[in-house]
Amino acid sequence: MVRDMNHQTKNVCVIGAGPSGLVAARELRKEGHKVVVMEQNHDIGGQWLYDPKVEGEDPLGRATIDNKFLKVHSSIYESLRLTSPREIMGYTDFPFVEKKGRDMRRFPSHRELFLYLKDFCDHFGLRGMIRFNTRVEYVSFMADSDDRRLRWVVKSRDVRAETVVEEVFDAVVVASGHYSQPRLPAIRGMDSWKRRQLHSHVYRIPEPFRNAVVVVVGNSMSGHDISMEVAGVAKEVYLSVKSLDIFDGLAKVIAKYENLHLLPEIVCLEEEGRVVFVDGSSVIADTIIYCTGYSYAFPFLDTKGIVVVDDNRVGPLYEHTFPPSLAPSLSFVGIPKKIIGFPFFESQAKWIAEVLSEKRTLPSREEMMQSIQDFYRAREAKGIPKRYTHEIAEFEYCDKFSDMVDFPRLEDWRKELCVSAVVNSMVNLETYRDVYDDFELLQVAHQSPHFTQFAPQEEFQPN
Repeated sequence: MVRDMNHQTKNVCVIGAGPSGLVAARELRKEGHKVVVMEQNHDIGGQWLYDPKVEGEDPLGRATIDNKFLKVHSSIYESLRLTSPREIMGYTDFPFVEKKGRDMRRFPSHRELFLYLKDFCDHFGLRGMIRFNTRVEYVSFMADSDDRRLRWVVKSRDVRAETVVEEVFDAVVVASGHYSQPRLPAIRGMDSWKRRQLHSHVYRIPEPFRNAVVVVVGNSMSGHDISMEVAGVAKEVYLSVKSLDIFDGLAKVIAKYENLHLLPEIVCLEEEGRVVFVDGSSVIADTIIYCTGYSYAFPFLDTKGIVVVDDNRVGPLYEHTFPPSLAPSLSFVGIPKKIIGFPFFESQAKWIAEVLSEKRTLPSREEMMQSIQDFYRAREAKGIPKRYTHEIAEFEYCDKFSDMVDFPRLEDWRKELCVSAVVNSMVNLETYRDVYDDFELLQVAHQSPHFTQFAPQEEFQPN
């Protein structure tokens, strides 16, 4: 619902200067709010700020009682390339175009996406709102806050000077990402296995695994990438997956690499280095790399049990954004997965900014909770496990969300290019980033207003 009234200006803290945090900061400022973005690293980019130094991180990413914060945020490995074509990834008013002298491939390296985010940040003049090297360590609502006008205490640490600052904000937007905290399987013998184990969170290059016998766990895109890359230097690589009923693209890869083998799930690890699989087979391995995904984690956030992470479901969140009893002063951007991310984050950010300015109103708490329960029940009826609550994987939801917040729907060409890339990867896993046949769709995209209504970015001047 939209109101016609004077806007209300809020002091807002945005946590994180990655893709979600940057666009949140822009939309909040556009709506007249006073914004501080707190970023724990030395630059923008979040997950896309590549960090090769992982030696200080726990190889399995396990938090300790003394330190609940990971030392390394980014899970990007050196060779990573985008899994989606650049044309579909840009924010609605800032296309992700090729630039001379940079990586001009349609599926470029992670570095190119970082540079795109840097361009976005510089063009819209966002850097002045960001406090770098500032780690948020504690966020909670003030005990004496009015029930309808919550205020938030934010404690942050300057990671260089080791000084702690405590401030009060009218609202907090959490945009800290969800590809940092490793999600690990429960395997018998895992804690006592003496050989090397690591999560893909700290994998960077294949060289440390030269001439080794490596087991890679997980049928994910990172599992595929890392298996193929490590197979180039390792003695043997065994890819352990839940189902041996694999798609054509992976089957082609397994057939191509003589030292890359497919095996079922691990049943246990034995102390002398043996890895035993559910079919009774086993190998003596030097290293296990877990490509088993990530968990939502907000170690800084204390909501007195109102917002919790339960089996990777963050909730309760109305439309994956607002916790009903703490809305609108607490919100989340970037929780959904398996979507075309940047435009969706932009629509979330616009919604949050307008709700905070009271240009737009939310349903009642009761209505929001009912909507959340209806969503949970619908997912359960489809047989979708709780841990996949935020994996959307449907354009219909994104369209409904856009309509709800008066944001442009995803263009048909974006949807079709997305599907085309996924289909191609299922057939040509190793080559889909470089060999494709969607040129007619690409032409439609380049002739669309998304690309034609803006001047080339080389001519943009920072605001």
